[in-house]
Amino acid sequence: MATDRVIENLIHRYAELVDAGDFAGVGALLSHATFAGSGEPVSGAEAIEAMLRELVVVYEDGTPRTKHLVSNVAVEVDEYGGTASARSSFTVLQALPDLPLQIVATGTYRDRFERGDGSWWFVERKAGLDLVGDVTRHLRLPAESPKAG
Repeated sequence: MATDRVIENLIHRYAELVDAGDFAGVGALLSHATFAGSGEPVSGAEAIEAMLRELVVVYEDGTPRTKHLVSNVAVEVDEYGGTASARSSFTVLQALPDLPLQIVATGTYRDRFERGDGSWWFVERKAGLDLVGDVTRHLRLPAESPKAG
């Protein structure tokens, strides 16, 4: 499989795991990485899993009742150096029995990857929010953070 496709699959796998509420899986996927979002950057599987468990609201079905759509994926690969970078856009949809389907956030991912032993992995993920709707039922944010917009 072409390297850019492998990188795209890693990016999409992250979205699948978050939407499934599999935060241990996200931690494993990002085990070599530092994740930077709106809070302090965290590194390693356990810290990333713990950050998600603290931040993301999970419902009775074990999921956050979201769908992360990733688009506009652009991958740049240095095959000789064993590194790659990517940028992409994301849209987060959410629906609950008493909440109609809606977009709750959009933003960008900026990722870096490395290759070793024939495999590629994340070494950095920076997630930035561009537009924020009502995330009060998706994220546990500090009082000063934007909850609607």
